[in-house]
Amino acid sequence: MTEPEPTKNAAPRTILFGLNDVLRAPKAFLAALQQVLSMFVGTITPPIIVASELEMPFEQKAYLVSMSLLCSGLGTLVQVAAFGRVGSGLLSMTGTSFAFVTPLIHAGEIGGLPLMFGMALLLSPVEVILAIFLPKLKKIITPLVTGIVVLLIGLLLIPTTIYGLTPSEGSSFHPITNLAIAAGVLLIVLGFSSIRVPWARMSAALLALLSGYLICMILGLVQMPETNSSWIAIPVPFKYGLAFDWTLILPFAFIYMVTTIESIGDLTACSEISGEPTSGPLYWKRIRGGVMADGINSAVAACLNCFPNTTFSQNNGVIQLTGIASRQVGFYAAGILIFFGLVPGVGIWLASVPPPVMSGLTILLFGLIATAGIRILVRTPLDNRSITILAVSLGVGVIVGFDSNVLAPLPDAVERIFSSGITSGGVTAIVLNAVLPKSK
Repeated sequence: MTEPEPTKNAAPRTILFGLNDVLRAPKAFLAALQQVLSMFVGTITPPIIVASELEMPFEQKAYLVSMSLLCSGLGTLVQVAAFGRVGSGLLSMTGTSFAFVTPLIHAGEIGGLPLMFGMALLLSPVEVILAIFLPKLKKIITPLVTGIVVLLIGLLLIPTTIYGLTPSEGSSFHPITNLAIAAGVLLIVLGFSSIRVPWARMSAALLALLSGYLICMILGLVQMPETNSSWIAIPVPFKYGLAFDWTLILPFAFIYMVTTIESIGDLTACSEISGEPTSGPLYWKRIRGGVMADGINSAVAACLNCFPNTTFSQNNGVIQLTGIASRQVGFYAAGILIFFGLVPGVGIWLASVPPPVMSGLTILLFGLIATAGIRILVRTPLDNRSITILAVSLGVGVIVGFDSNVLAPLPDAVERIFSSGITSGGVTAIVLNAVLPKSK
């Protein structure tokens, strides 16, 4: 291993290979595969949920999944390689962001895929701009606001799991079968997560998906449509075109702001776990580069017919478990993801995963997002002022999220801007945080 740089923090005892250490190819590939397994399900779930909610054709769903894997690999490559001022230079994996699921579904209901990709592309520079003003951003988007928004994201995503628990018209699933499969997948992922074996915990979600898929195959419930896809799929930029709607600017811009704060936390944790600085010029250079890379990666993703990307936090846990923080592993992981994205068969197989299997997984995944918001709030001093902001913001966000018709009396433009519960609740939190007097 190479000698550590004097500017680094003392590396945790669990770190075996530092940021610039070089591993033998087999070990690097195995470590990269562990990184991919830990975030694989998280990357493919947003496009599957959005496509299912909007009842898209199977081929579109499969294509979105393939592009999500491809863009995840390209985004990871940018983050790890750090081209100039773009990229963190850390072992930081990127994937499709869950935070955008609600505004994407809303945009899809209005204008389909062109509007979804158009708004994602139009607002992607928000992160690039915010990267320059990160210290000032913390005065507006405080931990209290961030915690409220993350909690709302999880709470409003959980109801989307219903699509897999209630069989649609013409489905071969019986209602009891749906519930049994979803419950079984949930128990499987919980079982693997509780095993005190690193590889089982890291790949619990993927193992549960495979187990659920196998059970459905045995029961004859897997429907694989016939496709004439080639062995390699060449991405087609702007395949579905672009469209824009100014009333969706605020919802998308707001989520980009929130994911910026999340990325700062993820990159800081990655830096700390890797034994790298968490303060000083090098640290801020990496944070700015990482946030800027997220914005650029999201723009590239929109051009390649994929939803916005962000850094993934679960991969920091893999670094802790394996003790490997080498950037070399990131290059291998990026290559694996790009390969999966270019092979249509992978996307077709993942798109054919029965809805109850995905629902069993997403119940846990979306619940974890909500608990992440709770953890942020717990670390925030909750005085009477903070509790008031939390209560009002959650109330507004949940009401609008479950039935946006409450905004029907407002002008059409205002109704469409605030029809997302995340936007309504988040804006409420920001306004109250700025207006209400602070406790002495």
